[in-house]
Amino acid sequence: MGNRVPIGDELQASFGAPKKAKLLDSSPRSRVWRVEFGGDRAIVKQITDAGDNRHGAPARFAREVAGLRLAARGPVGPAVLGTDPAACVMVLEYLDDLGRVDDWMPGYAAALARLHALTGPADAGALPAWKPPSPTDVESFLAFAAALEVPVPPGVPAELAALLARLDPAGKHALLHGDPCPGNDLRTADGVRFVDFEQAALGDGLIELAYFRIGFPTCWCAMAVAGPPLAEVEAVYRSTWRDLTGRDVDVAEGVGDACAAWLIRGDALVERAHRESVDQLARVPVEDFEWGYVSARERLVHRLGAVAGTAPESLRELGSLARELRGRMLTAWPGLRPLPGPATRPW
Repeated sequence: MGNRVPIGDELQASFGAPKKAKLLDSSPRSRVWRVEFGGDRAIVKQITDAGDNRHGAPARFAREVAGLRLAARGPVGPAVLGTDPAACVMVLEYLDDLGRVDDWMPGYAAALARLHALTGPADAGALPAWKPPSPTDVESFLAFAAALEVPVPPGVPAELAALLARLDPAGKHALLHGDPCPGNDLRTADGVRFVDFEQAALGDGLIELAYFRIGFPTCWCAMAVAGPPLAEVEAVYRSTWRDLTGRDVDVAEGVGDACAAWLIRGDALVERAHRESVDQLARVPVEDFEWGYVSARERLVHRLGAVAGTAPESLRELGSLARELRGRMLTAWPGLRPLPGPATRPW
């Protein structure tokens, strides 16, 4: 296909021929161009079959378009200007990114809250439900503890079973981005907007607020946030949510559950192309493997520390287990590095 912009007859009848096309960096799952139609900039994105062995391009295209159309209510994402479903092509509003800012996290947290508040019960079925960890994930996590010869407190299996029940997305209708990583957020004159909604879902927004505590689990650029900056972003999220919905959100309990969910999900140690393939937690005791500039063991040590520090009373014994596992890993592999801080985010 080369670099030719895939604008078919119907889209060309609406927009004209694309001019000044520039192929942009994107994931293996898509091809993205910046173009001009009649002097106005736009983005053309085509979903491809590469980089995802489980979900075909048409399904991912439909999911992203649905997520973008919901996000445009905010707006917290680019508007969808036109689509060609047969070619899995969408034409999107061009957003002018203002570039690097010193303190990017408060605006990011506010945008997450705005995104999550856009949808409600009337939107049920508009997107797939967020997929929680499974009993298989629980088994893998407990087997990981056994492999490190760390005794599992007797109450942990029951705590994890109750956790899975609480994580059930039924009846939860927040619009989730699905992969709210640095690089999928743009700083515009109207605030932060998100792009790349291929994994958009409906669920509990605290699953994504937990990214700050748990180290951005679906992102190649894992980062650690702690202390006053962490308190600030959670306060920004909470106040923005309250202003938009008139309701309070229990950050402590909900984020504690969300951190535990990301901890036991082994697929959150690898990039998307390698998920749903093998038991990733089972690999950790025998090998370390990198994703981006952080290794799986380093990601896992951070997540264990986050769960040890945030586990609510309902996960008290899991918190104790996480603390012991973290200590065992640091003893076994003393060269593990802490995750870099938020100032290191890629732009």
